[in-house]
Amino acid sequence: MSSWKDKFKAFLGVSTDLNDDFFEELTDLLVEGDFGAQFALKTTEALEVKCKKEKIGDSGAARELLSAMLTDFLSEAPLEDADGIIFAEDKLNVILLLGVNGVGKTTTAAKFAARYKAKAKPLLAAGDTFRAAAIEQLKTHGERLGVRVVAHKQNADAAAVVHDALEAANQGAYNILIADTAGRMHTKSALVAELAKISRVIERASSMLNYKKLLVLDATTGSNALAQTAAFNEAVKLDGAVLTKFDSTARGGIVFPLAVQFKLPVLFVCNGEQYGDIYPFNAKQFASAFINQN
Repeated sequence: MSSWKDKFKAFLGVSTDLNDDFFEELTDLLVEGDFGAQFALKTTEALEVKCKKEKIGDSGAARELLSAMLTDFLSEAPLEDADGIIFAEDKLNVILLLGVNGVGKTTTAAKFAARYKAKAKPLLAAGDTFRAAAIEQLKTHGERLGVRVVAHKQNADAAAVVHDALEAANQGAYNILIADTAGRMHTKSALVAELAKISRVIERASSMLNYKKLLVLDATTGSNALAQTAAFNEAVKLDGAVLTKFDSTARGGIVFPLAVQFKLPVLFVCNGEQYGDIYPFNAKQFASAFINQN
């Protein structure tokens, strides 16, 4: 059986007249590509209206128009320079990583530390106190990178860990604090509320902060990412997302409803386990690659 990527590429690669069947099949393929049913339907309906308005009658021209639409979806989000949104020279930069179990937050924290180590002095906070292995994992990353890790014992108050890390950052002339958090299930309101508590601790620490709350999403999760985003965005107003596990199995369509429904830009994409496997997100390139599947 061919993969979704093969089917989508083949569908858009065949020259055909535009009719109801074309738009229905396109809607189905977008749903399968992790757009979500409602957003996929809205997208194809908007495409059909544009095609009629511009008197486009063949699938080749419609494909180019769809690529432009998808790029516009992403560019409407508050995208900034990948370095600038994270790193400010004259402030303490705080990156709070949030997300459900298994998305790769701890590894992503280490990747950020490695990314900024050359031009800054990063500090890691082991805010995932629920899982002892997460504390040890972050400590191991810290040893490998030569980066200090502030940690308490398992089941300690995560907000207290972050508070101590903020004090350590100020006392030790650190300029980037990267805080890991537990893999909260987004359906557990009490645990999500704890993340709001951590965020308040950070916000009260100083007005001189460049504070970013980033949601870490598994790129293979699909439309479930929308529910996760809604819950975490309610707990702490999110500033962006990091897509992990973006390999050949990830369809990637979830990026578009995230940008439109939540005004949430994807800032980085991770596609491996090495420290360097984190890349700034490029909206235009992503939209083009999604349409052409290359």
